[in-house]
Amino acid sequence: MTDAKIDYAAVFQGLPGMVALLTPDLVYADANEEFLRMSGRTREQVVGRFLFDVFPDNPNDPAATGMRNLETSLRRVLSTGERDTMALQRYDVESTQCPGQWDQRYWSPVNAPVLDPDGKVVLLVHRVEEVTELIRARGDAGGSRTRVLEAELYTRARELQEVNERLRSAHAREREVALALQEAMLPTRRQGAGHQIAVRYRPAVGSLNVCGDWYDVVDLVGGNRIGVSVGDIVGHGLAAAGVMGQLRSALSATSRVADGPAEALDVLGRYANVVDGAESATVVTTFVDFDRHTITYSSAGHPPPALVHPDGRVEFLDRATDPPLDARPDPMPRPQASTTFSRGSTLVLYTDGLIERRREDIDKGLARLADSLVRHRNIDSEALADAVLLELLPRGGATDDTALIIVRL
Repeated sequence: MTDAKIDYAAVFQGLPGMVALLTPDLVYADANEEFLRMSGRTREQVVGRFLFDVFPDNPNDPAATGMRNLETSLRRVLSTGERDTMALQRYDVESTQCPGQWDQRYWSPVNAPVLDPDGKVVLLVHRVEEVTELIRARGDAGGSRTRVLEAELYTRARELQEVNERLRSAHAREREVALALQEAMLPTRRQGAGHQIAVRYRPAVGSLNVCGDWYDVVDLVGGNRIGVSVGDIVGHGLAAAGVMGQLRSALSATSRVADGPAEALDVLGRYANVVDGAESATVVTTFVDFDRHTITYSSAGHPPPALVHPDGRVEFLDRATDPPLDARPDPMPRPQASTTFSRGSTLVLYTDGLIERRREDIDKGLARLADSLVRHRNIDSEALADAVLLELLPRGGATDDTALIIVRL
């Protein structure tokens, strides 16, 4: 049976468990028959209504936390785009037969995102399993000791949820510190000050997957030359920020004395071998000579820079690509290639967060980038950087951090 012949609406209604769909505003978009039956609600009482208007906390229980815990979980899914499994919850439900009477109920919820092609959360899948009868049955069969054990189980589940919340808060603080550290270590505009250069860094939204991307611009010795680089560290948080700072500083110093970008990456690769956390780091560096109108480049496993010519032709600099920094045998020299440019061309370096999407070939991301660069090639470098980010990054925020540097030649 092909997908075209499957009635997915009927499948949804026939699911054996309780499943509901919520909008990002936490309004019920749909609910299957099992959800309605087990909750004692009609479709008209649920669909189109705000979640917590349908199922508020028990006003007679000042210690009730079910509504707060559920909202926290759903908001987390919206911000991270990842599934969230909740601890066992006591969430009382008002009786439809006797308004004002609240039934003590226990639930095991799981919340998951539905993503659009851009990675934005467009719906929330709210699946719940009621365990009230199981707890009551075990309590009735086992007497007081079983009831004590069930109470302990519920207490431990609550404690686990509180621990998870504290861990998430700690991770959020680490993310803020790591971003501040990275911002302090990335270069200022003093380098390459005589040229039109725009730099951007966008951290992943609602994620610890940040601080592995970096960029650098250095003034090179001899002539009107600059070195332009971007890199990506595997890892995240403070550890990635620290490794990023070490590799960026090492390449910045090496570029000033190296004969070319290949030699600079060769020295950087040897250094990366003794830096914990630098495994599989990627980087591309370009030496731009404004007097000779040449770009010499070398890449260690990184996506190719794009050179936009004044006539709209996009040239991806992919003729000198090598494995990541620590993934090649020594003492083989790294490859190096050169190309020429005309006045008015634009050089663009970036990290994979700008072009890569889940379950999509990288060539599609490169084509998107080329199309955006060509359409906006006549605006200044700062406006071009903003336009590219606006068009290429997912509307709901990227799941990986992104570095971008644009040089008007």
